[in-house]
Amino acid sequence: MSPDRETATLTGVSETALLTLRARAREAGRPDAVIDDPLAINLVDSIDFDFAKFGATRQDMALRALAFDTQTRHYLTRYPSATVVALAEGLQTSFWRLDASLPDSQFRWLTVDLPPVVELRRRLLPESPRVSMCAQSALDYSWTESVDPSRGVFVTAEGLLMYLQPDQALGLIAECAKRFPGGQMLFDLPPASLARYARRGHRISRRYRFPPMPFTMSVAQAADLVNTVPGVRVVRDVALPPGRGVLLNSLLSATRRFRALDSLRPTLTLLEFG
Repeated sequence: MSPDRETATLTGVSETALLTLRARAREAGRPDAVIDDPLAINLVDSIDFDFAKFGATRQDMALRALAFDTQTRHYLTRYPSATVVALAEGLQTSFWRLDASLPDSQFRWLTVDLPPVVELRRRLLPESPRVSMCAQSALDYSWTESVDPSRGVFVTAEGLLMYLQPDQALGLIAECAKRFPGGQMLFDLPPASLARYARRGHRISRRYRFPPMPFTMSVAQAADLVNTVPGVRVVRDVALPPGRGVLLNSLLSATRRFRALDSLRPTLTLLEFG
């Protein structure tokens, strides 16, 4: 190990934080980058870990991060003193991307993640008086007591719900709806057509297999949350931003234009709480 690099010993679902970090860093380092994320590049350079085990990177992980940034920024434009709650944030650098893009930032940030991830964030990421952390599972709802809902709350669950059991995922949504009326929540899930593979944990390289993803939901099922979860007032289907390459953008556009192709695209859903 290099003396000036930190060891990352994350395992299981927490290890996916390193996978998505590497994907964003690779994208940010390209001359035709789809995301501006210099902090992600610095993080990869600061961590002693075998990132090559993840195989080739994909730009869709960076596009997902951009979609979360966009929806969070929209909310913060309306409620500049709101609290953003980042559930199972991993090694995302969203706070600093948003802070740089919003003049005179006032929003506060709460990271909720497991102790090994929080410890790594404390060691590697810059400090800010507007950022706090809860070292616990998102399913331990005591983190909600750390949030002042009076100025608005935006909850992100980027890359989280798919790793929960269905009753856990729906229970988390219901708890957020109950606790944060007037707030919003954004979550993502893999394409419904991949549900069978996702539940087993699909392999993406010779040396790495994703952990099992027991929870999936189609775009139509997500839209029905307004009828099945008390407190959910509006459900919005969010599009990924355009990426790099004509083929990718054509496929993304086609899956949104034709309802028969809904199962081929990831579910990216914004909930508004009443």
